[in-house]
Amino acid sequence: MFQTAELGQRVSREDFDRVANELRTELLDIQQELRDADFPVIAVFAGVDGAGKGESVNLINEWMDPRWIVTRAYSEPSDEERERPHYWRFWRDLPPKGQIGLFLSCWYSRPILDHVHGHSGDADFDKHLDRILHFEKMLAEDGALIVKFWMHLGKDAQKRRLKSLEKDPLQSWRVGKSDWKNWKLYDRFVAAAERTLRRTGTGQTRWVIVEGEDARFRSLTVLTTLRDAVRRHLLEREARLQVIAQARNAAQTKRSAELAVVHDARDAMERAAEAEVTGKAGRRHKASTARLTEDGRLRPLTVLDGLDMGQSLSKEEYNLALKQGRADLSALVRQAKQRGVSTILVFEGWDAAGKGGAVRRLTAALDARDYRVLPFAAPTDEERAQHYLWRFWRHMPRAGRLTVFDRSWYGRVLVERVEGFALPEEWMRAYAEINDFEEQLIQQGHVLAKFWIHITKEEQYRRFKEREEIAYKSWKLTDEDWRNRAKWDDYETAVNEMVERTSTSLAPWDLIAGNDKNFTRISVIRAVCDRLRERLK
Repeated sequence: MFQTAELGQRVSREDFDRVANELRTELLDIQQELRDADFPVIAVFAGVDGAGKGESVNLINEWMDPRWIVTRAYSEPSDEERERPHYWRFWRDLPPKGQIGLFLSCWYSRPILDHVHGHSGDADFDKHLDRILHFEKMLAEDGALIVKFWMHLGKDAQKRRLKSLEKDPLQSWRVGKSDWKNWKLYDRFVAAAERTLRRTGTGQTRWVIVEGEDARFRSLTVLTTLRDAVRRHLLEREARLQVIAQARNAAQTKRSAELAVVHDARDAMERAAEAEVTGKAGRRHKASTARLTEDGRLRPLTVLDGLDMGQSLSKEEYNLALKQGRADLSALVRQAKQRGVSTILVFEGWDAAGKGGAVRRLTAALDARDYRVLPFAAPTDEERAQHYLWRFWRHMPRAGRLTVFDRSWYGRVLVERVEGFALPEEWMRAYAEINDFEEQLIQQGHVLAKFWIHITKEEQYRRFKEREEIAYKSWKLTDEDWRNRAKWDDYETAVNEMVERTSTSLAPWDLIAGNDKNFTRISVIRAVCDRLRERLK
């Protein structure tokens, strides 16, 4: 595989100088175009020691505008990084759309070195490579341009390069004992590299093997490859964006039209809701048959239809269970903190389902220094410039802490799906992305509990009307809440598929009947306690 990178290729100083100015200008022009693009550029530099990875990164920063370049190099993880999943530090450092990220010793370094030095076998090595493959595929499918350079030297050329650096007083710091140790394992290193390139080189994330002995040849190869890749991706994304814009404009137009008629339709909606309340007494018990929608289509049962919505607790039962539940939760959270076990709680559910109330009753049992509650709404401009999972990855808790996500990464397959903010191809692939994300949390040792709090449509209407009449609650009720009721069946379908695709043995969903707030709050506290006990065993 590396024979073509051991040919001794060179570029004369005259030839290099002849093309340098024009190439530098082209790179700067492309960088300005990129600033308005809807994708980031991720350039990965890997390869043998002394092959010019660092010099290449420095040259890119010198020839281009470093204000729009994110440069990251990784060594052994810090305590803060070790307390999170391994990929946390890479997600945190990803460049936003319109910028270039240059990554040295990143997600490839540790798996390769562990395999070369015998710390991992073939099976574990392949698992790491599969994780990398999934990570890069996810970023590429979101639009990122990923360019990967494998900087190569033959064994003799690497020895000459290391000796040359050692003799240079200004460069000798680059060579350490580990470099010579790796050189002695050169054959094993090259074998691991071949396995890596074969397994992780795809049409979207291909490798470019660069012969690194001659600095001018190496530099021209890297810079022209980067220039051509960005140019090509700009053209491809421009064509794709036209299609995406048309689809999203159509969805936005539909959404605006729906909002415009909310006030006119309010009376009719309220009359229909009142009829539902009268006919069903505000409760819906377990369903047993499929039903038809208003337009005559068959609407199969969902997992939500299987919930017994009549479950409730009396005030006396609630007060006793709350006291005991809080005592248990407080003790378990303290144990988890002592053992460095992090807890992540995800809350999803209908508008007015009682998520906030459940969270407040739960956190009242905890030390405020040990937990965070993070509410999520529409993404900010900073968040829209990243992959949708980025804003959640960066909030992963440190060891022993508890974090509550009020709304979460499931917005991609719920509100973004139903409201048309995400294209079908985007939310359909999100199930696998979310499962992979949560698997990494569990593998790190985190406790993960996911709650969907369900209420009936009639109960939601009752709570909406109550909010209208209570001054300190009226701010919670918006036209959006009323409009979303018209899409109740669409949301139930989305929830059903969400549970079907993401309720795994590692990270199951807890579906909570929420018509009775007392029952909801105790159910949540007990479920969190159960998960903590199971983990702490």
